[in-house]
Amino acid sequence: MDKRKKGSSTELRLLIVGSSGPSQFQLTNSILGREEFSKDTTSISRSRKNVGELAGRRVAIINGPNVYDKSICGVKRKRELRRSKCLCIPGPHAFLVAFDMENISLNDMKAPKLLRKRFGRHCMRRCMVLLAYDGNLEGAALEKKVQKTEWYLREMVEKYNGRFHVFSKNWRDRSQDRELLQKIERMVASLGGGYFTSSTFQKAEEFVKKEEKRLRKLRSGDIEKAWTVMEKHIEEDKDVHTNNVGTEIRAKAEIDNGWLRTSLARGLGIGFAVGAFMGALVGSIEGPGGMVMYGIIGGAVGGSAGGTAHVAIKHIEDRVSPPARLNFNSIFINRFFAAPRP
Repeated sequence: MDKRKKGSSTELRLLIVGSSGPSQFQLTNSILGREEFSKDTTSISRSRKNVGELAGRRVAIINGPNVYDKSICGVKRKRELRRSKCLCIPGPHAFLVAFDMENISLNDMKAPKLLRKRFGRHCMRRCMVLLAYDGNLEGAALEKKVQKTEWYLREMVEKYNGRFHVFSKNWRDRSQDRELLQKIERMVASLGGGYFTSSTFQKAEEFVKKEEKRLRKLRSGDIEKAWTVMEKHIEEDKDVHTNNVGTEIRAKAEIDNGWLRTSLARGLGIGFAVGAFMGALVGSIEGPGGMVMYGIIGGAVGGSAGGTAHVAIKHIEDRVSPPARLNFNSIFINRFFAAPRP
């Protein structure tokens, strides 16, 4: 039994159906505003899904093989019908049935019967006829051509509750986008604003979820492997960081340690003592007062020599030490998240 469910207002899922020829693929190009199918495409062997925008509204377009394509065997046609349902789960908001306005075939006239058979009898409530046109008529003239002039067009449109829209075969023509979107949205709103579903669409959703779960389980091993590799790289980077810090510490220790500082202190003391002695010796010539004065001067000279030695050591330290410390976080970020080189 068919059901209606509330769907997301952010995306319209549109299942496009064609009975023969390139019309449904021209319609896809026209809605998306790009050439997903070449102008020579008349059928596809595998169902496809494309996403884009129609007048600012996000849309998902699902195309399957033409329903009357004789080049596809029955088994493959059945499989692709199921695939098209899987591609638009939980269900389409609308069925767009595309025909060539200037080339309506007998199969086109029989399409409603086949649609009810494949998607359920209630699907006709959500169908809209899309007529491909490539000519000079516009607006009201096209409406009149469909509704009053061409009896076969009028009869076919009546099978779809009178809902139709004429679109240009030139996908670059965006002039009718807003009108088409409004027609689709009004139809969906008149049916409660939800999407179409049935037992087969529900079955499609069930099997898609099962397959998704199975694939996630298979990929879980890949995810764990990726984390293991990442952790290994983190450990390697940690070792690099530790080694670099060790090198920095060793360089500092080599130029400034207790042994050197003890030697420096001794040198300062000896320098002061020797300086004072030499000053006193020179000052003895001048008498007792000269010994005291020149002793003080000599001590100052010796101390100055010791201070110069200390400054020299600090200068050597600054030149030998690495200019910047490595940071573990920066190593990790640069390794895993750095932009690829051109």
